[in-house]
Amino acid sequence: MAVHAADPISRAGAVSQLRQHPVVELREESDSGPGVVALLVSEILDEATLSRLRRLVRSEGAKAVLVVGVLRENELLDVIECGVGAIVWRHEATGHRLAQAVLAAARGDGDLPSDLLGRLISQVGTLHRTAAGQPGAPTSGLAPREVDVLRLVAEGLDTGEIAGKLSYSERTVKNVMHGLTTRLHLRNRAHAVAYALREGYI
Repeated sequence: MAVHAADPISRAGAVSQLRQHPVVELREESDSGPGVVALLVSEILDEATLSRLRRLVRSEGAKAVLVVGVLRENELLDVIECGVGAIVWRHEATGHRLAQAVLAAARGDGDLPSDLLGRLISQVGTLHRTAAGQPGAPTSGLAPREVDVLRLVAEGLDTGEIAGKLSYSERTVKNVMHGLTTRLHLRNRAHAVAYALREGYI
């Protein structure tokens, strides 16, 4: 993984926290690309940070973790649409927490603080109500079981919990997620939830 930060103190702090974890291999900032997790540290999500996230994920093919001090309501979906699956609050950015987020991103899993997950679920409800009131709003398009799986992903359930709720095997849940992310060119679970929200499926 590679650490990206606007200032050298933030970068040095993140590097020193992650250096203690043997499962994390640190690389140079210039070494971002497919298979590399880019950890981006910023106090706020300004346009420069958002552009950098888009470049790292979409152009360079990296998986991204955002460490941020403040994230406004309207910025959450922007971050997830960029392909960021893991977000860590700066005040919670211990070495253990950073390593946890980096490993989740490397696996393609989502990792959001519980308060952000609550905001995301709230936005799901708002977007669903808005879409339901519009003529021609999509009611299908994804297969019903894809919608069922995405609803549970949006609630923060992991693969095993989703399998239990829907009486599927874990392999089936993984296949459903893989199928829809591949078909729709989505980067990870969080991106799939953002897509489903934007399109009014959930």
